[in-house]
Amino acid sequence: MAQIFPKWSNQAPRIAMGGLAIAGLLTVGGVWYYFSPEYTDVGYQPNQPIPFSHLQHAGEMELDCRYCHAQVERSAVATVPPSQVCMNCHLLVGRDRESLEPLYSSFDLDLPIAWVRVHKVPDYAHFDHGAHVRSGVGCSDCHGDIRTMEKVTLMKPLSMAWCLDCHRDPTLHIRPMEEITNTTWAPPPDQVEFARRVMQEKNIQPPTDCSACHR
Repeated sequence: MAQIFPKWSNQAPRIAMGGLAIAGLLTVGGVWYYFSPEYTDVGYQPNQPIPFSHLQHAGEMELDCRYCHAQVERSAVATVPPSQVCMNCHLLVGRDRESLEPLYSSFDLDLPIAWVRVHKVPDYAHFDHGAHVRSGVGCSDCHGDIRTMEKVTLMKPLSMAWCLDCHRDPTLHIRPMEEITNTTWAPPPDQVEFARRVMQEKNIQPPTDCSACHR
């Protein structure tokens, strides 16, 4: 009697199993990347109630980050400046700009400006901004070269894995305190040696256990 199925059909189960295995790996890999903050969050660039340009203020005018974010070295959060700080200049500058109307309304009514937050760790994660700055972690390590940004953009994933990578080996992120706000700073050849010396002097021991961030 003639064969009903061709001889190659004997390999069909193996081919099917191999295909399923490849499809499974591709699915896991796709979810691993496309569902991660590096893909879903990096590049976030919301519109703000006032088109504030860091390129103009911090870049061209060279305003120090701490003029507006005055508590970054002490506070657990990097505070947004109140309208009064902006009015130190804009009381005289830009009075005829329609785009600055929310600033003057905020100042006159004594109400905060509804800025859209760009950099935010989840509420279930504890993060102390001042502790990182005092340890020598610079602005650009988390925020990128913000002096060149016309509109603030999320440049880092701020994920648990990203934080842990730094906590496990912070040597490339610890810089001299006078370079904290230098967004173009790059590690020098002796960076590792310098960082280890600072870590010893300041007793910097970044925790990697769960309770460090999830309290």
